[in-house]
Amino acid sequence: MTDLRELYQQVIIDHSRSPRNYRELDHPSHSAEGYNPLCGDQITVYLEVEGGVVKDVSFKGSGCAISKASASLMTAAVKGKTLAEAEELFARFREMVTSEHDAAVNEEALGKLTVLSGVREFPVRVKCATLAWHTLRAALAGEGERVSTE
Repeated sequence: MTDLRELYQQVIIDHSRSPRNYRELDHPSHSAEGYNPLCGDQITVYLEVEGGVVKDVSFKGSGCAISKASASLMTAAVKGKTLAEAEELFARFREMVTSEHDAAVNEEALGKLTVLSGVREFPVRVKCATLAWHTLRAALAGEGERVSTE
């Protein structure tokens, strides 16, 4: 295993064991629930949106290490972003994890999220990595139905 791959794995384990922003917001302006029936991951994303900016974001739920790490990294990445920037980040992240395993990754645009680029080598794990993102998108859109990866 390369040094970079080991570093990526350590970051994922760290975010899984000690997820950032793992709490329920007291007064969210937006929220949505997500579910991955394949492995049982469940997540709720909470947002405080003010003036078109994500002022605060958090999540609660249970799931595998990839799912929790992705949610943790996502909350850190979208906090302080405009709604358009959050949507753009969603698109870039989804493109990264669904592209061919040897496709170039825009590290400048994705920052720490690039640690999840290895997921694309395991198609069954892509749903774990994107669950929080699809749930975020549903929360931003105000969709009341539960999001499913199926």
